[in-house]
Amino acid sequence: MEGASGSCPFAVPAGTRAAEQHPAGPRQAGSTEPSDEEPPGEGLDHHEVMGDGDQGVLEPEGPFSASPENASPVASTNSSTLPELIRSEREEETSRNAVLSENVTSSTGTGSVIEGTQTVMWSRAEFHETTQSEKLCLEVLPSKAAQQDYHMPDVIAVRVQMDSDSFHDVAVKIERPTFRKPFLGGFKNRVTGVEFHNAGSQTVPKKRPEKGTTLFCRETQTVFERNRYQQTTNPTSTQMTKRGLYVSNMSDKLITPGKYLTAEEYHKRRLEAVIVLQKYFRRWHARNVVQNLKEKKRLRLAWEAQEELQRKKEKEDKLRMEQERKLNPKTKEDFELLYHALELWRQEETERINRTLTGAERKAALCGLLEQETELIASIGRHKLNADQDNQQKAVLRFLDKCAQPKRWKACDGKITEMDTQYTLRARELLEIYRSVSMNDIPKDERRDVLLLLRGTVKEHECKLTEEIVELIDRELDLMAREVKECNLEGLRKRICTLFLQYIKIPKFNPEVAKILKVPPDPLKLYKNIHFCRSCENYLPASEFPIPANSRTIGRCHLCCKLDNEARRRESFLKYRLILESLRKSEADYQDDATIVFLVQQQHLQYMIENIWGCQSALSACNDLYDLVMVRWDKQQEWSPWNTILLTKDEADAHLKLDNLQEAYEAPFIHGIKHKHIRAKKYFAQIPVMTSLFHRSDKQANAS
Repeated sequence: MEGASGSCPFAVPAGTRAAEQHPAGPRQAGSTEPSDEEPPGEGLDHHEVMGDGDQGVLEPEGPFSASPENASPVASTNSSTLPELIRSEREEETSRNAVLSENVTSSTGTGSVIEGTQTVMWSRAEFHETTQSEKLCLEVLPSKAAQQDYHMPDVIAVRVQMDSDSFHDVAVKIERPTFRKPFLGGFKNRVTGVEFHNAGSQTVPKKRPEKGTTLFCRETQTVFERNRYQQTTNPTSTQMTKRGLYVSNMSDKLITPGKYLTAEEYHKRRLEAVIVLQKYFRRWHARNVVQNLKEKKRLRLAWEAQEELQRKKEKEDKLRMEQERKLNPKTKEDFELLYHALELWRQEETERINRTLTGAERKAALCGLLEQETELIASIGRHKLNADQDNQQKAVLRFLDKCAQPKRWKACDGKITEMDTQYTLRARELLEIYRSVSMNDIPKDERRDVLLLLRGTVKEHECKLTEEIVELIDRELDLMAREVKECNLEGLRKRICTLFLQYIKIPKFNPEVAKILKVPPDPLKLYKNIHFCRSCENYLPASEFPIPANSRTIGRCHLCCKLDNEARRRESFLKYRLILESLRKSEADYQDDATIVFLVQQQHLQYMIENIWGCQSALSACNDLYDLVMVRWDKQQEWSPWNTILLTKDEADAHLKLDNLQEAYEAPFIHGIKHKHIRAKKYFAQIPVMTSLFHRSDKQANAS
């Protein structure tokens, strides 16, 4: 058992009047007699606290002591003699053997308390005798039951021997622990598992008063430095010829003093050396500068060459695309380019004939030119009809595909969720059937399966339209069974496709199409918005008429203007349309609520480019309209016809990076731009809508 004997591993400093209570034993008097329920062998602690002496020596009392839950600091106070306690102590001394049988696990001892600076020691003999009695009692009762039933009283009495014959009784009040003591060292009974703590864990730690300021120790605030020279010793020795010793001087060197240098000479040599170093450094620096300039020049030339190649490639691609659009026209813009090219060819041929031929030959050449022009116009018309059919078929498929699209919505995490409904699935089924029916050059077996599927689909609803479709399908199946040629079945198949398309556009058969079909307007509301076209003599809505901002009457409709352009002028407006779209896109990026650019129409922009700016760049005089753009003259103000400039794309990028136009451009150039702005303002002053915007632009100019 650990801690059974030997000296105590700690000492209690002087001035401490507290003593820990040990359970009653054969050598200790004045302790409270335990009750019958208390198990033997249960004590307070294995230490006894010294009195007011300067030092104290403690020894462990034995293997039995109080548990950590019952051990607590003990406050001892000197009080007057307690008769009852003395009487109980004397009775306990006379019945020592009876008490030993009841207190099994208690450890006892007799101590001598000496006032002043004397020392208190435990009696070895009595300690050994008490240990023997405890061992004897250990075999009688179990230790676990004693630990569980014993309870420390609040007040105990301790008898202190003053002299050889006199004793003094001291009442000791037990202070209950307010916290669980940590194990900071001590002993542990291997048999019972009881822990015995050192004195450092028996006392509540004293808290330092808070001063309100953070304090640091000196080691963390001060750096101690010390300089010490470290010179390695190098022992040397010198031998010289003497009596009895010969040292050869063959390897000796004769050193003679050189020329004495004055301070001026020394500084002069240093200056010359510095000048040499500066020469080499400046040479190295100049070489690096030249190499950097050469590298920048090389990169600049490479970039310019790459840009030139890029421009050439873009121009070639543009010409190739334009040629392809002329050969295979599909859109309105393509046919405009084709008619414009025809007009340019006619003008060139007319000029050549007028320049080279005269008289009857000239008339004959002009008649031949007219016949060629007529043939080309007819060819363009045939291409236009084919393109219209293809575009119509694409528009139908685009319309049906839009009906078959699933429902989409964007979640909070940015993901797109799609969902198919019964209506979208129905629209998708009808779309697939329409594609199969409208296909040409498919085998007869596949065509027969498609027709049977179509008949089963339309038979779901009984109406006059479905009956007609079923009748046409049966007719085609009968003709296919009779081996009729496919060229003779084209009209019948077109009728089936047309009727099936009508079937698809009915919301009763295809509910999803109801969200896309245009609702016919109320005729009563259209009376105020209907205008008469004097060219085609039709009543059309206002959206079918090109109404310029400076016009006062309604002219011809869009279709009549288009026919007139194809027959007479044959102008191509694609280039001006591209410039206007680029201008509106760039102005929308400024996000400054620009409005004038959206009021200007295509014909107004065309007038500005042709009559005011001369269809060329203001800086480089480039006349390629595909490469020209319109930007703001002063980027701090809103775009307007009197605050614009026509430049190429590269020149426009460089112009928008300028901060001060007066420093970047010369005065004659600025004067010419201002003159063009005055002409544009004079032209747009005829438009009533534009006049109200003059004052706002003037205010912006004055504010800037």
